[in-house]
Amino acid sequence: MSAPAPAMFSPAAREMIQQLGLTRGRANQEEFAVFLESLARENPNIIVVTSDSRGSGKLGPFAKSLPRQLIEVGIAEQNLVGITAGLAACGKKSFGVSPACFLTARSLEQIKNDICYSNVPAVVVGISAGVSYGALGTTHHSLHDFAALRAIHNITLVAPADNFETRGAVLAAAKAGTPTYLRFGKAAMLDLHAPNACFEPGRAISVRSGSDLAFIASGETVVHCLLAAGFLETKGLHCRVLSMHTVRPLDEAALHQAARECRAIICVEEHSIHGGLGEACAASLLQSGLHPAFRIVGIPDEDTVTGSQADIFRHYGLSMEGLSDLALKMLG
Repeated sequence: MSAPAPAMFSPAAREMIQQLGLTRGRANQEEFAVFLESLARENPNIIVVTSDSRGSGKLGPFAKSLPRQLIEVGIAEQNLVGITAGLAACGKKSFGVSPACFLTARSLEQIKNDICYSNVPAVVVGISAGVSYGALGTTHHSLHDFAALRAIHNITLVAPADNFETRGAVLAAAKAGTPTYLRFGKAAMLDLHAPNACFEPGRAISVRSGSDLAFIASGETVVHCLLAAGFLETKGLHCRVLSMHTVRPLDEAALHQAARECRAIICVEEHSIHGGLGEACAASLLQSGLHPAFRIVGIPDEDTVTGSQADIFRHYGLSMEGLSDLALKMLG
């Protein structure tokens, strides 16, 4: 497909995209909707539940082609989770789809009790996650979802980095016998993976090898780490990039290997620096006796700036330039 929208990347980053030969795919939540529809055509037990979110979730075509497999509950996220759990308990493969900021805050008790503690194989899908809603402000930013859900037993947490990982995550969730949370954003993604890549929940994917520094990232931040690694290569630094798409269960083996083989680690996430991927990695490393130079790049504990997703990423250093500068400082 065509090159990504200029607003998301600086001119230097767009030049690096061309050098790395990256091509543009769909937004992950759009890829989710398209791929889930293909699965649902073959499996009538797949049911989607939405809370007035079929439009933002790109599920309009799904509803039109498979009207008996989509339930609309209106703006009632708690009801959405309860119905999704009930369908799963009755043998359906149910996907409850709603904006991540509301789904994991307003419905946290239902996710905890109806899905996780009841151990039903429901899938809750947070769309427009992170700062995808940008200028709508902090009420619509989802910077807490992993922190909240990591404290609840019995749910797999996945944030795909591109369309390939999205398809893998949806397929795995459709087959899973336990609860899953999938996190998708609105921006068109770049295709990051080699044709022989393999997606497995709980196992990170190596996007680039290196031993000077390791970028460990999830979701829509992975591409910015890859661009930073490409830029740092021009400075003689060889940086590893791991797509840690599954925040729980965490791939501790890949994390610990990076800590042993690299001089420094930067964890990058479109989430609060509290309670997300970075703190999960920090806890694992500390308890394992591994102490590399370590930083977390995410949204700090402050009133989040308002603007587009690209503006917010640049402001907090979630960009090729910001990550490259930090890496150069850490490596001296």
